[in-house]
Amino acid sequence: MKPVWIIDDDQSIRWVLEKALSKQQVPCRVFSDAHSALDALDSEQPQVLVSDIRMPGDSGFDLLERVKQRWPDIPVIVMTAYSDLDSAVSAFQGGAFEYLPKPFDVDAAVTLIRRALADGTPAAGHGAGVSMETLPELLGQASVMQDMFRAIGRLSQSSATVLITGESGTGKELVARALHRHSPRAKMAFVALNTAAIPRDLLESELFGHERGAFTGAQSTRRGRFEQAEGGTLFLDEIGDMPLDLQTRLLRVLSDGHYYRVGGHAPLKADVRVIAATHQDLESRVRAGQFREDLFHRLNVIRLKLPPLRERRDDIPLLIRHFLKKSAQDLKVETKQLSAEAMAAVTQMSFPGNVRQLENLCHWLTVMAPGQVVRVEDLPEEAQRPAAVQGLAPVAQQDSPPRSAAGIETAGVAVIGASAIVDGAAAQAWQELLRQEVARALSANDPLPAEGRMHAWAKEFETAVLAVALRHTRGRRIEAAQLLGIGRNTMTRKIAELHLEDDI
Repeated sequence: MKPVWIIDDDQSIRWVLEKALSKQQVPCRVFSDAHSALDALDSEQPQVLVSDIRMPGDSGFDLLERVKQRWPDIPVIVMTAYSDLDSAVSAFQGGAFEYLPKPFDVDAAVTLIRRALADGTPAAGHGAGVSMETLPELLGQASVMQDMFRAIGRLSQSSATVLITGESGTGKELVARALHRHSPRAKMAFVALNTAAIPRDLLESELFGHERGAFTGAQSTRRGRFEQAEGGTLFLDEIGDMPLDLQTRLLRVLSDGHYYRVGGHAPLKADVRVIAATHQDLESRVRAGQFREDLFHRLNVIRLKLPPLRERRDDIPLLIRHFLKKSAQDLKVETKQLSAEAMAAVTQMSFPGNVRQLENLCHWLTVMAPGQVVRVEDLPEEAQRPAAVQGLAPVAQQDSPPRSAAGIETAGVAVIGASAIVDGAAAQAWQELLRQEVARALSANDPLPAEGRMHAWAKEFETAVLAVALRHTRGRRIEAAQLLGIGRNTMTRKIAELHLEDDI
């Protein structure tokens, strides 16, 4: 069996992956830069190549390009700490097997490498030009957003119909624009239409256009949105609100690619990629007879689900800095910053309006906050109230557990039960309860557990958090892992180690 090659200038990453693969009896060879790996490729080739993107000298993209030119069948896994949309798209367009953002779960990384070993062929084609234009509004380091970036990357050479679902304000149009920008249709028009914002009697004309004299007031021929988007992308927002009779006409266009202007007799051919979006549950509307089932299946070729902001709280500080900078540029003033306390307070907000609400808040702060550093007392009233406890109490940013280079979380210390986390957090922060309990145990000189106090407390902490998360998701492991920001394999291992099977 040929070895797996690891190329990374970070010694700790090389060490962690080498040890993890050795434990799985997978041969491994490590390199500190791309140049050394390229030299070695002249005499031997790996079974799988795992490379960082940003390194001194040649980048991971340079290495990927040269490997794919000479050895296209070698699966290449690209990893990077700079996990953004353009990196993901560039990786897949360059022919990468998979894109692995740092920090990563080691077990998940090993599972991915094993999948590459078994597959042996890349998941995406290569040779397409890489667009380095940025979409700065589409940001996110959370695992759910990284999954979104991967999906956009995998779809970058496709014209498949996409259905984007998610709550209002999560950024569905931004995803649609990203899909267009990174597609073969990028040089053609992107046309957006909110079907809920157009009066019912005008929507047909908006979509398909009309001929002169087709109805009262139609004094000239008008091109509809399908014609305007010819060769490009048509984004239909709030598709769930489309009237049933127009659903039938849209289905016909998606089925045979032809349509008629209102009052017209000559069929027009549509070369348009359709991306639809909705905040509604379309399956429920189908069951209620409010949405055509055949149209739903036509639209639901590829579905992308955008997470609400409350499920990606780790991204809030990143988004705040971006929106404060954007507001300052718009208003031509100096960019404001949030104090640690204010950042923690905003991070714990419920944000029913999602990213749009956060952007509005940042604009309000740019205009209304008196100083350059925004303090808790400068925040609007709703931001100063503690977030309601929903399953798991939100954790203040400054108390987040540290991560190792490979992304493994170092557990905090706690001896409080799961019920105390939920029931006590509304009245008092769990961090303070934790400090009080540790101080009490140390002052009372409680008997030392066989495994040591730190290990025992860390185990209690993990047991409490994972048990609450599993109850919150009704035993759904993958969903619980996403809420906690850990890998699926880590969740499975912890459940076995902590004997949490009864909580599933």
